[in-house]
Order: sequence, then C-alpha cells, then structure tokens
Amino acid sequence: MGQSLGVQDGKLAPCPSSPNCVSTQATDEEKQMAPLSFKGSLAETRSVLKELIEEYSDTKIETEEEQYIHATFKTKLLRFTDDVEFYLDEDAEVVHFRSASRTGYSDLGKNRKRMEELRKLYNEK
Repeated sequence: MGQSLGVQDGKLAPCPSSPNCVSTQATDEEKQMAPLSFKGSLAETRSVLKELIEEYSDTKIETEEEQYIHATFKTKLLRFTDDVEFYLDEDAEVVHFRSASRTGYSDLGKNRKRMEELRKLYNEK
C-alpha cells in the first residue's frame, strides 16, 4: 500500500494530491468533509460505526482499536479497494474519517459519495 494508515499525533494521514480521497482533516477544500459527532460514549459510537460498515457489501474491518477502525470497501463495478479509516477523538467527541482509493487517480467522486451516504445513515441511528 503506498500510503500510510493509522493515526499519528491525533491525525489521519493526509490525502494525496490525486482527487481520489476525502478526509475530515484535509486542508484542501475539495477533499474536506466535516467530522461526525459522537453517538453517546466512545464504545457506543464505535459500535454504531461497526454496524454501519458491516451493512455494506464487500467490506472488511481490517483493524479495530479503541479509538480507530480501518475498513476496506470494494467498489461494485471494477472491484477497486478503498481504505476507509475512522479516528474516534474522545476529547473532542467527534469521529474523523479518511476515505481513499488505493489505486488510480480519479475515483469519479466515489469516496465522497460513500462518506456522504455513511454520514446520512449514521445520523439516522
């Protein structure tokens, strides 16, 4: 995987220069998205996120820690793998996320669409 995953000093890895990534911690407006608010406690929030991830087809939780979840999502058509990370910032009571394609340059907005859909489902819980 050419990119680093995980949380370093409270930050997810920055998005690459290619347009196939979105992040709540991005400074580039085209890649920026707002974080999610906690759903109760840290454990409750993590539980809601896991439930949502598992509702998608072709997903797998690769890493799960108290404040971090890394999942892979496969696109339906061409079966590309996207890495989706969630950092649960307990102090700020927000969930930061980063969704990025592993390969290619453009994702035709797929990562943003997925995270907007996930946000809608999360807010309905």
